[in-house]
Amino acid sequence: MRKFIPIVLTVFSGLLFSLHPAEACTNFIVTKGASQNGSVMITYSADSHVLYGELYYRPAREYPAGAMMDVYEWDSGRFLGRIRQAPRTYSVVGNMNEFQLSIAETTYGGIGSLSDPDGILDYGSLIYITLQRARSAREAIKVMSELLAEYGYASSGESFSIADKNEAWIFEMIGKGPGNKGAVWVARLVPDGYVCAHANQARIRTFPLATGKKNSISITSKDLSRIFDPLVECVYAWDVIEVARAHKLYSGADKDFSFSDTYNPVDFSGARFCEMRVWSFFRALHSDMDKYENYAAGHDLENRMPLWIKPERKISSYDLMNFMRDHLEGTAFDMRKDIGAGPFGSPYRWRPLTWSVSDGPDSPVYCNERATATQQTGFVFVTESRNWLPDPVGGILWFGVDDASTSVFNPMYCGITEIPECFRVGNGDLVTYSPTSAFWLFNLVANMCYSRYDVMSEDAIKVQKRLELGYIAETAEIDDKAAKLYEKDVWEARDFLTAYSLKTAKNTFDEWKTLSEYLLVKYIDGNIKREKNGKFEVSPDNYPLMPDQPGYPDSWKKSVIRDTGDKLRVPED
Repeated sequence: MRKFIPIVLTVFSGLLFSLHPAEACTNFIVTKGASQNGSVMITYSADSHVLYGELYYRPAREYPAGAMMDVYEWDSGRFLGRIRQAPRTYSVVGNMNEFQLSIAETTYGGIGSLSDPDGILDYGSLIYITLQRARSAREAIKVMSELLAEYGYASSGESFSIADKNEAWIFEMIGKGPGNKGAVWVARLVPDGYVCAHANQARIRTFPLATGKKNSISITSKDLSRIFDPLVECVYAWDVIEVARAHKLYSGADKDFSFSDTYNPVDFSGARFCEMRVWSFFRALHSDMDKYENYAAGHDLENRMPLWIKPERKISSYDLMNFMRDHLEGTAFDMRKDIGAGPFGSPYRWRPLTWSVSDGPDSPVYCNERATATQQTGFVFVTESRNWLPDPVGGILWFGVDDASTSVFNPMYCGITEIPECFRVGNGDLVTYSPTSAFWLFNLVANMCYSRYDVMSEDAIKVQKRLELGYIAETAEIDDKAAKLYEKDVWEARDFLTAYSLKTAKNTFDEWKTLSEYLLVKYIDGNIKREKNGKFEVSPDNYPLMPDQPGYPDSWKKSVIRDTGDKLRVPED
């Protein structure tokens, strides 16, 4: 898909109300006290059937007084309007800026009547403009609120993960409706030592009101400086409850007001397709989460999960990479375990999410599971913000394209000044193949693996694991060299990190190209070539041996017999 630079790069996750938001994105949030090395981390999978995976870059700039900038909708490239340009902007690599600030999102849609057709800032533009103007998570909330109050909000309900090198916030908003500029919102600081998550369902329910409490403040656009008080842990728009009352969405006491239950009430799809992903993440980190299984299944909607949990173990960046590869393995919803998985245990189901056998009015509706890892991902990342290092060195955007299960997270330091060719914006698009594009190469391998997932994915995961663990092992040495260069010259350090990030991306691309060729040779035509000592076996005269032909598992054979009866049975004589 063609992109519109500099503001917008099309992403599908902000779907309009007529489309179901469950096709969109997943965010996990890890605070310093919950991580193994003391970093703050967030994740993002930008999931869309029409999103081209590439790595965006915006260099730092200075602008003259009175300069204006055009804003284009991130989903569609539609021109929305013009806003004042900042006198100075910061460099941004993907969704992380040079000060280790990172922002990600998931769309929940919410009450459709609250959309503002005259708003200028959609959620995607809001993210990238804010990253160019803010140095911390609190400043990002301030910038976003000010921009929306002045220019209006052009999207539906949205949840944001906002993290810097010291803390992380979950920030949820929705518009005020036609003719009402701005948005209503609530932002909550994730307690240190805890993890949080959201996946296309609003999750902030009741929150501490400002009345008599120093750790919570109600904000107007003229009072945003109070957010920098370190005691403040909850910030909300002063009219977040009043707007709900005006639209007859809420009539109870202020103390009982729930943002999620008012602006995005959970239903079957919100639980089964969205909260399911949060539950699976929480379940991997805490032994008491099985009590929410029926809620995640979409049946006991009153038994909602907590906004955050304290994990029973510390989490590494590599853990988060693998959490982004979750297909609900080990749960009652494991996608490899029913007939839909086919004969080879595929954890994928092609769209649509819901289906029925016929178009008759009485035909029951069924669903496919929607896991964190999905085939339609454009790009995926894990950010790592580390306060013990200089900013250009401390921030790493672990970036990959396409399905996280068969992708590789590459270390893109936040201080780099150039993007690898394989991730470059404009190197191919969704209808234009490019042989030097990582997006097309990783899609090639993924689609090969989908055909025989049980065995082919194992070969891909071996290379994936070797590369990622190798890059992670290198970071200490790279950090140390870059930090020493930073003491002498910041730009020398940034050049060093740029060269390193370019090198690793090229290495990944080359290794994955070799993998694609290997998979084609090994698994051609449903056969599996035999290997010995890392090479395909051949006869003494160098002639290929007859490959293995493993056929289908007994469970699948029984399904075929049940379906066909005696039609395929061979007579005994």
